[in-house]
Amino acid sequence: MVYEQIRQFRDLTLIPISHDELLVIACDSLGGIGPKQHDMVKVPAEIVGQYTVRGPLMEVLAAGARPVAVINTLGVEMLPTGAAIVQGIKKELLLSRLSTEILVTGSTEENVKTCQTALGITVLGRARKSELRLGKSLAGDLVACVGKPLVGEEVLLGRPADTLILFKLLALPWLRELLPVGSRGIGHEARALAAGAGLTLTLARGLQLDLEKSAGPSTCLLVTLAEEDLSALQAICSLPVFKLGSLL
Repeated sequence: MVYEQIRQFRDLTLIPISHDELLVIACDSLGGIGPKQHDMVKVPAEIVGQYTVRGPLMEVLAAGARPVAVINTLGVEMLPTGAAIVQGIKKELLLSRLSTEILVTGSTEENVKTCQTALGITVLGRARKSELRLGKSLAGDLVACVGKPLVGEEVLLGRPADTLILFKLLALPWLRELLPVGSRGIGHEARALAAGAGLTLTLARGLQLDLEKSAGPSTCLLVTLAEEDLSALQAICSLPVFKLGSLL
């Protein structure tokens, strides 16, 4: 049987594994943030693991897929740094109520001594084609941002989006698409979201957000919805909701 070709959709890789099911893959990396001597931002290794897995995990979930595995490739030794990073990954999965469903595996650097934290994380998910929430936005929809972009130490001091907020949004039937924002910023991701639906983005006047600022480990989320549902979204969300523009 011939399946569809492997394809890239925004930052996601989609691999057909049957006539109606796909493997959905998202990746992220981190360097220079952690507890080591030459890290530029000093944070505990557990926090590094928790926040780095959050981005690709949210990407897979927002696409409508069910995460099945987390692969961590750590450029640090297992003890003590690597073990603490893995503990942070497992903590995020526990907080997301996914810990019993997902395999966690990976590798560490045991050949040389490392003086700076570095890691990569890949999240694998599965989805039926009918479950995918990609390219579903419609002409006339609004694009809104839930939360603000945070990066570096701001992530620990501010109120970032997380998987629990994402689950709450995924349960709203009138939201068309959801897209976590990472290091490329709100503007890039909003334009990519529009292009994925074959549309263009017209920005609203007087925006109160920096569209180019990195959102770090997916600290805010883009959503598309009908204009009449915006007030309901603002009432439901625990984070601020900003209207970015409309799709044409």
